[in-house]
Amino acid sequence: MNYILFDGASRDALLPFTFTRPVAEIRIGILTIREKWEKYLGYTTSTVTEEYLSEKFPMVELAENIMINSSFLPSEDLVERIKHLTANQAIFYQEEPIAFHVKEDQEVDFKSYEVFQYEQKVLTVKNTWDIFSKNEEAINQDFVLLTSGRESQPIPASNNVIAPEHIFIEEGAKLEFTTLNASNGPIYIGKNAEIMEGSIIRGPFVLCDHAAVKMGAKIYGGTTVGPYSKVGGEVTNSVIFGYSNKGHDGYLGNSVLGEWCNLGADTNTSNLKNNYAPVRLWSYETEGFAKTGLQFCGLMMGDHSKCGINTMFNTGTVVGVSANVFGSGFPRNFIPSYSWGGSAGFTTFLTKKAFEVAKVVMSRRKLEFTEEDEKILEHVFEQTKRWRKE
Repeated sequence: MNYILFDGASRDALLPFTFTRPVAEIRIGILTIREKWEKYLGYTTSTVTEEYLSEKFPMVELAENIMINSSFLPSEDLVERIKHLTANQAIFYQEEPIAFHVKEDQEVDFKSYEVFQYEQKVLTVKNTWDIFSKNEEAINQDFVLLTSGRESQPIPASNNVIAPEHIFIEEGAKLEFTTLNASNGPIYIGKNAEIMEGSIIRGPFVLCDHAAVKMGAKIYGGTTVGPYSKVGGEVTNSVIFGYSNKGHDGYLGNSVLGEWCNLGADTNTSNLKNNYAPVRLWSYETEGFAKTGLQFCGLMMGDHSKCGINTMFNTGTVVGVSANVFGSGFPRNFIPSYSWGGSAGFTTFLTKKAFEVAKVVMSRRKLEFTEEDEKILEHVFEQTKRWRKE
């Protein structure tokens, strides 16, 4: 069977992260949503997404296909039911489709489908803040998925360890003179990752392949550091997708960073309002501030955005794609894509300059800034014009 992941109704609620990727490429837990589905299904998948993303993330359609809503995370029970779908059958969760069978060029009309309601608990990613607030649960699920029946690399004797049975170290990882406490949740250390001396880490925590924790870092549970990323200072319940750096002291809490982001030294994010009120967060769907229902919510930063040293982000700040934030004081809590400036005001960060930076940054990791990448970011520039004061 051919499996295709589609963005679903939550795509716009997951901006700015879905400006540059399908929903399936969001990382939560250890794996991206696509990697989870492929691990459970035992098959590769392709994607139905926005047209401007489809060159980089193409769809592969065969005679018979099963479409899967990417905002739903897989479980053994759900995957088993999906695998048994046949022609004109669908699985719904309340009013929303999770998966349905479709033939090539078939017009989908659910009125003609046999619909099965899924009654079991299912983990979903419907809003940006779900990525960090549900990360602990996703880590627990992924840890079991990836480590079951496997043996961890030995934990070097210099480390101070609590609950070592909940720690898994992949081949090539390095860690010496650290404190690892997995009593509240698992700790997963990916291939060729490194935790430097003096770091104190409390699970659930994920350090993905080739990522690094800098010396003396303090990291609390529910945190994922994506591949090739670097973190230092203090971090709580945050998700870093990959290739991003928070390499120095400063606080990052209840936050999500996309790819190719960089936080300057001593950058601090507020994750709690002074009056302890629930946090509102900018919504691209409504073009207003949405209720999160959360008391703790920090920074949402899209791909390729950066900030200078000593930057301060207010509670519930959303930064778009390819923004550059710097200077004293608190900038406003919605910073549109391709903004250049800070609390004193913003100008437009032109694509020519932004692409020059992206090429240099990616080349440092021996990756190419491709024509596909340029087209996507050019589209995002045009798409986000209305939020910039130009």
